[in-house]
Amino acid sequence: MPAPHRSSPQETLLHIAERHHWESARDTGVSYTMSTLGRTLDDEGFIHCSADLAQVEGVLSRFYKDIDRTTLVLLVIDPAQLPAPVRHEPADGQLFPHVYGPIPLSAVIDVRSVLENR
Repeated sequence: MPAPHRSSPQETLLHIAERHHWESARDTGVSYTMSTLGRTLDDEGFIHCSADLAQVEGVLSRFYKDIDRTTLVLLVIDPAQLPAPVRHEPADGQLFPHVYGPIPLSAVIDVRSVLENR
């Protein structure tokens, strides 16, 4: 198996977050530590991210299909602001970025709505 790829500084990462978890981290000023739906960084060992919107849509349709998208937000993350390593690792025939540590609030450069696709 090939070695995981490190992210380059010009990339941004995308993370699907439950709105209440993101707002709790933001409002308390603590780093974000949710990995995926109902699972923490401690549970998974890393925080799941996507490299682009196509990956986000695939993750939404596969793992979040029964979740009201108005309860979700999309975090846009600057990997240059992450103290933890980012590794692009294979899953479902693609390479997905995984953040191996908490995400400081300062690394989140935008928060977007997750809209329904019709």
